[in-house]
Amino acid sequence: MTQSYEDLYWHSSDGLRLHARDHAPAPGHPHSGTVVCIPGLTRNAADFDDLAPTLTAAGWRVLAVDLRGRAGSARAPDPSGYNPRAYADDMVALLQSQNIDKAVFIGTSLGVLVTITLASRAPGLIAAAVLNDAGPKVPAEALARIGKYAGKPVPPMDLAQATAYVESIAKTSFPRFTTEDWRAMASRSFRQREDGLLELDYDPAIIRTTRPWVLWLLRPLLWRWVRGLTARVPVLVVRGALSDILPADVARQMEATSPSARLVEVPEVGHAPTLSEPEAREAILELLERVR
Repeated sequence: MTQSYEDLYWHSSDGLRLHARDHAPAPGHPHSGTVVCIPGLTRNAADFDDLAPTLTAAGWRVLAVDLRGRAGSARAPDPSGYNPRAYADDMVALLQSQNIDKAVFIGTSLGVLVTITLASRAPGLIAAAVLNDAGPKVPAEALARIGKYAGKPVPPMDLAQATAYVESIAKTSFPRFTTEDWRAMASRSFRQREDGLLELDYDPAIIRTTRPWVLWLLRPLLWRWVRGLTARVPVLVVRGALSDILPADVARQMEATSPSARLVEVPEVGHAPTLSEPEAREAILELLERVR
């Protein structure tokens, strides 16, 4: 398959070499602006490969990032460097490196927390935002579920084993996935070693600074950041109808923070929608039309 992006590298303020997939606007289209896509906790830029062509066809440049410690981005020497403030500052450095004044941010799961943290630190950089399946309040049970596999040692695998692994941890979120879908998810989740076997494509240390009780204590602050964001720019809240991370009532409360906020629910999907679903894709394009 022909690669549909260029590799882009920049450096964080603390010297890490970071990576993004740079999807250029389709030829013949006026440049509409830049969309920055931020993945979830153990995920990476490849998660946005299906969404990117839809956005580039509408004239948008898409920068899908690997957060520090994931895929093509360098690992932090100190695990304390894995935190939302550092991730947000890395997004500031990315835009500065590309001379971009502001962008639309699409955050999935942890990417939502990074986006609202960025909104609290550099609000002028955000033209609009998509908050995909996470919010200021996450049920403890859902965090416990993620904690059962995230950062846990996994032996090297072949592709069939890796496919079975990702299905075992995510099948309740994607009940309609086929074997081909699970294989594609495995290919995005693992990297190939020199011996041909696959290993998870992130630094296990990213989990060490993920503390559920901190999120619980930060709830009032996170709500304040969400309200500040929706008061300034158009915001789309995306929720998987089967999600345990973003409860329906929390999603509705996020939408209610401002007339400029909209909620769309993706049926038969849990945490988190891939954003290639028709409901999500169309809602994102509508949002982008509002800020073109």
